[in-house]
Amino acid sequence: MFNQRGDFMKKHIIFTLIVSLLSVGMIDSAMNSEFKASEITLQELQEQKKIQELELKKLEEERIQQYHDDELQRFLSDIGFRESGNRYDITNQWGYMGKYQFGKSTLKGLGFRVSKNEFLSNPQLQEEAMMALLLHNKEKLQLYIDTFDGKTINGMLVTESGILAAAHLGGQGSVKRYFKNGKVFRDGNGTKITSYMKQFSGYDIKLKPNS
Repeated sequence: MFNQRGDFMKKHIIFTLIVSLLSVGMIDSAMNSEFKASEITLQELQEQKKIQELELKKLEEERIQQYHDDELQRFLSDIGFRESGNRYDITNQWGYMGKYQFGKSTLKGLGFRVSKNEFLSNPQLQEEAMMALLLHNKEKLQLYIDTFDGKTINGMLVTESGILAAAHLGGQGSVKRYFKNGKVFRDGNGTKITSYMKQFSGYDIKLKPNS
């Protein structure tokens, strides 16, 4: 009887130990699974954060680009109005043509070999010619833009847009001479390049090769 009871107690203890060990193993397993799930969730959150940051960066870049595009269009519209009243079909008494009053020699120098009628009847061509001229002048005047942009000279705020407007009126050479020795060029109407530099100084344009 005593031996049977002792065997029973041993079996009970062994059974209890086995159950305890199994329980601990199950808890550890559950904890490990939960920890791994937490790791996956954290990794996913980090990836989502990176994606959101990239999307926000892209949106901000697009917003900035749109702002500069709008500024450029405002600049083109205003200088076109000053030159011709934004008329593509007009020619002045000196033979300057279109919305931006291009001369034949300037067009030829930019690589546009078209007749007067072809130029006057093609607004898109005129806009392309204007962008080509702006980019050409910016390249030639980059040193002066870098040096004087944001500075005040003779009470006049100098900016990239003002410098490019002055170059449109009198050529990039006249702008260089102004900054070098103060000589102010006037066109056939007596308009000074400094008047363009002042009038068109307030445009935040950022010209790039593919603008």
